[in-house]
Amino acid sequence: MTTPDIRVEKGHAEPEEVAAITAILMARAAARPEPSVTHRIRAKAGWRRLEREPGFRAPHSWH
Repeated sequence: MTTPDIRVEKGHAEPEEVAAITAILMARAAARPEPSVTHRIRAKAGWRRLEREPGFRAPHSWH
């Protein structure tokens, strides 16, 4: 006996409803994402590298 790929957790779904949701899920899985138009190249990393930071930071500084 094989297990179904889709299972109704609550309520009762007619075979047509299960077929409709299966068709939607298959269409979503087959869709190719649009290629990204532009990649921004950053001159500096978006995060801090703590090993490159000075050891002391003044309590009144914003950084």
